[in-house]
Amino acid sequence: MNPCPCGYHGSDANRCRCTPDQVRRYRDKISGPLLDRIDMHVPVRSLRQGELQNKTQGDNSSVIRARVEQARARQIARQGKANHQLSAPELEHHCVLTEGDKALLEQAINKLGLSTRAYHRVLKLARTLADMAARDNVNTVDISEALSYRTLDRQSSNQ
Repeated sequence: MNPCPCGYHGSDANRCRCTPDQVRRYRDKISGPLLDRIDMHVPVRSLRQGELQNKTQGDNSSVIRARVEQARARQIARQGKANHQLSAPELEHHCVLTEGDKALLEQAINKLGLSTRAYHRVLKLARTLADMAARDNVNTVDISEALSYRTLDRQSSNQ
C-alpha cells in the first residue's frame, strides 16, 4: 500500500501534502485482523532516476533462491513442514526462547499492542530468519529483526 493518500509520505524526492490526520485515516483503512496476517511490513523507497539501469551490489536471484531452498530443507528436516505451517504448540517446541528473548518479545507485544496471531507470526518469522542464517536456535537478533518488519504496528501504536 502507499504510505499515505498522495503516496509521498516519507519520500526524499517529493513532498507529501497529507495532514497527519489524513495519513492516520488512510492507514486505518486496513483492519487489525488483516494487518495481523501480513508477516512483513516493509517500507520501500521510490527509485531515483537512473537507478533501474545501475548494477546492484547484492546477490543475484539464483544465489538467493539457493539460500531459501536450504532454509526450507532445514525446516522440513527438523519438523516435517515449513515454518509458516506450524501450530502454536509446534512453534513453541521448535522456537525455544531464552528468558531475555521472552522478555524482549513481551515488551514489544505490549508496546505495539500485538495480537496473539501477530505474536505467532513474529515467532515464525524469527524461526525462518534463524534458518536462513543456518542457526539451530532463534536468538535476540532474529526476534529483533522479525519485530523490525512490523512497521505498520509501530506506526499504529504511536498514534
